[in-house]
Amino acid sequence: MKKILNINGIIINNINYAGLITEINDSILNNSQTAIAYANANSINLSYKFPELVNSLRTFDITHPDGIGIGIAAKILNKPFDTAERFTGSDFYPLLIDYAVTNSKSFYFFGHDINTFTNISSANPELNITGTHEGYNYSDEEVIEEINKNPADILVIGLGTPIQEIWAAKHRKSLNNKVIICVGEGIRVFAGNKKRGPLFLRKIGLEWLWRFLTNPVKYFSRYFIGNPLFLYRIIIIKMRKLAQ
Repeated sequence: MKKILNINGIIINNINYAGLITEINDSILNNSQTAIAYANANSINLSYKFPELVNSLRTFDITHPDGIGIGIAAKILNKPFDTAERFTGSDFYPLLIDYAVTNSKSFYFFGHDINTFTNISSANPELNITGTHEGYNYSDEEVIEEINKNPADILVIGLGTPIQEIWAAKHRKSLNNKVIICVGEGIRVFAGNKKRGPLFLRKIGLEWLWRFLTNPVKYFSRYFIGNPLFLYRIIIIKMRKLAQ
């Protein structure tokens, strides 16, 4: 698999939806473990604050792009992705659900809360869920024991960045799951209660604006401070490369 983009030491894979499903299926069939994370403008910004996030992501097998920010960065750095398909976790997770139902693959969910797990089951009655564990009150040993006692092909972790990536990198060798995927707030996509922006905004890469308008207190700093900061950092990387 091509690894096309390096931002602050985070290697981002050039992969599309079908390619990621293939990697997941191959990992399960070959009885090998694959750890998957995402990279977006916010997680890149967090990587400058939390160096352990960078170190953790280096141990992952796949880090897929998430959102328009990474696509813009790839173009600025002259490393454009070779697919016209914009990659977002929110669009990928329903495809992963369809794959799992069609191919009888199982899930364990770690993160968020009991209400979310109830909604996941209600929204996906055909999905094989071997177990769940909330993400606000837990011990590592207890979670690992429960996950391995309730074996699932795919472990979904929704603890938020950087906690989930650091946790997965630290404990993946103790887990029996063939696929470990960190999804952050994307766990709400599985539950069917993550509000998406209008389709036309998604197509032009402005779904973030919809999120801000629906919850400005939560998202002002991430988008109106974080997005310009992300672009500034990408431009600095570009200038350093030109100066070499």
